[in-house]
Amino acid sequence: MKRVITGPQELFSRAEESGIGFPSGDTSILAMPAAVGAKTAPNRLVCQAMEGCDGTPDGRPGELTSRRYRRLAEGGAGVIWFEATAVLPEARANPRQLYLNERNLDAFRRETDAIREAALKTNGYAPLLIVQLTHSGRYSKPGGTPEPIIAYNNPLFELNGPLPESRIITDEALDRVNEALVNAAALAEKAGFDGADVKCCHRYLNSELLSAFTRQGRYGGSFENRTRLLRESVAGAKQVCGGDFVITTRLNAYDGFPYPYGFGVKQDGSLGFDPTEPAALLRALRDLGVPLVNVTMGNPYVNPHVNRPFAMGPYTAPEDPLAGVARMLHGTAELKKEAPQLMLICSALSYLGSAAPDVAAGFIQNSGFDFAGFGRTVFAYPDFARDILQSGGMRQEKCCICCSKCSEIMRAGGTPGCVIKDAEVYLPIYKAYCGRDTK
Repeated sequence: MKRVITGPQELFSRAEESGIGFPSGDTSILAMPAAVGAKTAPNRLVCQAMEGCDGTPDGRPGELTSRRYRRLAEGGAGVIWFEATAVLPEARANPRQLYLNERNLDAFRRETDAIREAALKTNGYAPLLIVQLTHSGRYSKPGGTPEPIIAYNNPLFELNGPLPESRIITDEALDRVNEALVNAAALAEKAGFDGADVKCCHRYLNSELLSAFTRQGRYGGSFENRTRLLRESVAGAKQVCGGDFVITTRLNAYDGFPYPYGFGVKQDGSLGFDPTEPAALLRALRDLGVPLVNVTMGNPYVNPHVNRPFAMGPYTAPEDPLAGVARMLHGTAELKKEAPQLMLICSALSYLGSAAPDVAAGFIQNSGFDFAGFGRTVFAYPDFARDILQSGGMRQEKCCICCSKCSEIMRAGGTPGCVIKDAEVYLPIYKAYCGRDTK
């Protein structure tokens, strides 16, 4: 087992032993504001979209949802990437996933107002609020049991045999998903968000289409077809929303599955990262007027060591977690060189513990990316940004230990949070859904 990094000294020592290079920088750069289109983020720290699975049956934010975002608002990050929010009833990944629609618009408006109020009261500034609009596709489970909607049959995932052809979404149905994503972006603006993320990551529907090499029709085969849903929904959202509303995406730049079932991989059958198509997609998004892209990799269901390098997880990872962190950070920097006009957010910092700000600052100073994104950290350490900005750095005792228990709760059908650092709320949930204590 590789424990989470306990500080810069341990990081650079372990990295040197492994032959992995990480930069170190002046963390004051993380406090610098940055223009995102017509809006401004007050600093370079981002709370990534971490789903709490704690909405109401009709898709409104629940009590735990509001508690989580109030804590993040008070925590001081410059951007809060609001969690996966479905655009259609059948697109929900679980019965408690948020679902934005005309009937609950006022509830979302109250939520965005409350986030800004809490942030202004505590920090004197409000974060940019970006909502993640999703269709869960292969992982759709609106009633609590799997109801997959897939882009194509994939033997790497369908180990018990191919799913029925009726589960493969038609081109006409994808046209309707496009319309739903565009309509949801317009609703998001009315709800008070600063922007909308047309989600294209982690093998949910839009992301799976990027690797639909074997699919026939308008949404498969060629690069133009495989990226059609993302490009056309982004273009449509920009048409129906105001000019200062940020349209963006969280993008899987690398799936970690061999061709023809993976995006961003070499076509020689290996798992090597090939930035050619991801870079071309970034340039296409830039040409559509997208100012910012949130970069990620891997699949949390199948190869979570790629998606979120862990100290403890459901299996023994085939690589040192630092190798996974390096792939994500250096891969993002490689893409930044290919599309320098785009602002990029990195992922995979949580495993670095209290060394994360130094590394993120080094990449930002070297123009590797523009924002430091923290995922699991926001469950464990919601005020990480305030400590970085006001107290000189993250406190190791408050850091996420990358134990994967939040993911265990989610996979078991519960409402995830930090079992270790927020035990009063989430330890009972862990015991109820996972059937054991934390030891």
